Amino acid sequence: MRSNGCSWDGSEVQSPLVVIVGPTAVGKTRLSLHLAGELGAEIVSADSRQVYRGMDIGTDKPTAEERQRVLHHLVDVVDPDEEFTLARYQDMAYTAISDVLTRGRVPLLVGGTGLYIKAVVEGWGIPRVRPNEALRAELYQEAEAKGGAALHARLRQVDPVAAEKIDPRNVRRVIRALEVYLETGRPISELQRRRPPPYWVLQIGLTMERAALYQRIDQRVDGMIERGLVGEVRGLVEQGYGYESPAMSGLGYRQVGCYLRGQISLEEAIRLIKRDTRRFVRQQYNWFRLDDEGIRWFRALDDPYEGIKGITLQFLDDSTG
Repeated sequence: MRSNGCSWDGSEVQSPLVVIVGPTAVGKTRLSLHLAGELGAEIVSADSRQVYRGMDIGTDKPTAEERQRVLHHLVDVVDPDEEFTLARYQDMAYTAISDVLTRGRVPLLVGGTGLYIKAVVEGWGIPRVRPNEALRAELYQEAEAKGGAALHARLRQVDPVAAEKIDPRNVRRVIRALEVYLETGRPISELQRRRPPPYWVLQIGLTMERAALYQRIDQRVDGMIERGLVGEVRGLVEQGYGYESPAMSGLGYRQVGCYLRGQISLEEAIRLIKRDTRRFVRQQYNWFRLDDEGIRWFRALDDPYEGIKGITLQFLDDSTG
């Protein structure tokens, strides 16, 4: 299928981008490796945790052998205590995709982080405005003194479009919108306009019955524990990455951190990882909806590889013909 976007400079030159989405543990990695091997493709990761160095087991990163076999992008790009924003991911993803295309290869955008996928495929406008803590503190004080409604009214004066979309009770979002305007002189609603990138897009989704998927999740978590997840978390802490580090809030790391601090037993940590991963899967299906006509869904347990390979080859032929 084709996206309805145009290239950023207004021309009609477009390139193919194959996207593989689906929930955790459904089999995206296996499919992408197999497909990349046959197509001469490279994988651009869309996983918000695999960007962190030293966090291999809990993020279920592709192995060194797999990464040697197929070139991966946006894996191991920042340290666990570094801030990694959506804007930074989007910039790096576009750069990686362009690099793959320039060398005449096929980019496969693969992952389960819906925010990352949507930002790239739909060309989300993301204000490149770093937090101004002093300004934020001032705005919070204003909200406490005058009330959230007064702050929202101030936003309505400078950016009525954003004010219409933001609940006055959501003071954090109101303050961010005002912060962007006060820092740039431009409304956040203007900076957030979407600009579809210059790609023909084929989105492939893998899905599975929940009971089977949850069983896979349980097995996956047990496998992570056996491979040394506890030692991985302990090692990160010994290297100086505190439990409050951005990456340590991820699934597995947060729960094991509670165990290492003596707050819960290891058995409870494992139970919580499994439970919270199931909850995360339900959130992922809100990003990747089964009724989304832009995604070609396949049931993972039906061994759909040949069908996926067929529509991908046809897509690549159509988009370059």
